[in-house]
Amino acid sequence: MMTSQLSSPVVSVRQVTYDYPGHRALDEVSFDLLPSSVTALVGPNGAGKTTLLRSMAALDEPMSGSIVINGLDVWKHPREAHRFMGYLPDHFGLYPDLSARRCLIYAARARGLDESETREAVDWAASQTMLLPLLEQRAGTLSRGQRQRLALAQAIVHRPLMLLLDEPASGLDPQARADLSDLMRSLAASGITLLISSHILAELESYCTAMLVLEKGRLLAHQKLGGEPSGVALPSQQERERELRIRLASGQQDAESLQIWLAARGLCVEPGAGEAVLVRGLFDEAAQTQLLRDLLAADWNVLEFNEQARSLQNVYLQTVASQGEKP
Repeated sequence: MMTSQLSSPVVSVRQVTYDYPGHRALDEVSFDLLPSSVTALVGPNGAGKTTLLRSMAALDEPMSGSIVINGLDVWKHPREAHRFMGYLPDHFGLYPDLSARRCLIYAARARGLDESETREAVDWAASQTMLLPLLEQRAGTLSRGQRQRLALAQAIVHRPLMLLLDEPASGLDPQARADLSDLMRSLAASGITLLISSHILAELESYCTAMLVLEKGRLLAHQKLGGEPSGVALPSQQERERELRIRLASGQQDAESLQIWLAARGLCVEPGAGEAVLVRGLFDEAAQTQLLRDLLAADWNVLEFNEQARSLQNVYLQTVASQGEKP
């Protein structure tokens, strides 16, 4: 897999293989994550997502391969590596009899912060997760959403370079999920690299800049989503893949005829909403310009010609479908 030359990776995963008895959970998985990228880790149940996150967090040791964060092998130097990472599992634990403040103090000291650094770190993490008014309340009395925010605050209290999140929106109400999305964007803007596993793809697309697709323990794709995110390592062909929407002026010409014309030129086409045609392919600006010229030269009455934003769910489904077509 090609790697961006913009900056050095925060995390490098190389040929990681993990076996359970009678089942291979991860099969030679390799990728890089660069600074400030926000990557959605997606795939069906049993794809290996949680195993990958736990391996990266130095909680489950792979059979082979390596995981390096900030230059440290997480299995050769786990304690040192933990200072650079935060991890929020799907089923997180809190000390119910401790106040939220004491929970954060404990997390900060456990990750190597000294006493002089801890107070500022606790206030920062509580501010980021909107917990400042609740710091003196016992963790066991907090609501489900408040406990989720406290667990997240524990994961970021030491300001890690890398944050691993496993289903962070599970069980949250709509407002709490919206707040979580805002927090993810804020953390990325502060320089933290995020890898987030979730089944709620519509919410991931509001803040993720890239997508890792796992299926049956194998990495199917690592591709950039919309915009120009920093720190995404992916094949160069994915950087130019676009979806174009073409709509004709009403009259004698119809969308079905246009589909046939485009398909005859080897393009991947499908019907779109509103009598439009969608064309997918490796379209950089020059290729888009040439296609429009060809349409006008062939006397198609083009009323609309623009690049479509592709939803994360559509990108995921198309990626899985395209991989399934390969021999």
